[in-house]
Amino acid sequence: MFELLEKTLLAGIGAMSLTRQKTEELIGELQKQFNLSEEKGKDLFAKMEAAVKENQEKLEAVAREEVRNSCARLGVVTEEEFDKLRQRVLVLEQKVVALENLPPASPPEVSPLVPPTGL
Repeated sequence: MFELLEKTLLAGIGAMSLTRQKTEELIGELQKQFNLSEEKGKDLFAKMEAAVKENQEKLEAVAREEVRNSCARLGVVTEEEFDKLRQRVLVLEQKVVALENLPPASPPEVSPLVPPTGL
């Protein structure tokens, strides 16, 4: 009976995330209703807490991935892409400053066009 109760509770936790206080209250009620020992109650609490944490981590990972996908669909650049672009702009700005500080170059000599012979 305890195993069935445990499995049912662990399956139910997959659908929701309980706070520690609510979980403790639930375990206390279950201990009274099913005459669970304190040790079994603590064991059940530890399993429920682990399941909640695992489900919370999975939910966070899914949420992060969905945000990434949404940003990609909208064309929003990632922080990494933005940093690369920032670095390229800095390099280009340095090159522009360096070019601005060069003395003006004399125009190249242009030889007059000589019409082709034999026509």
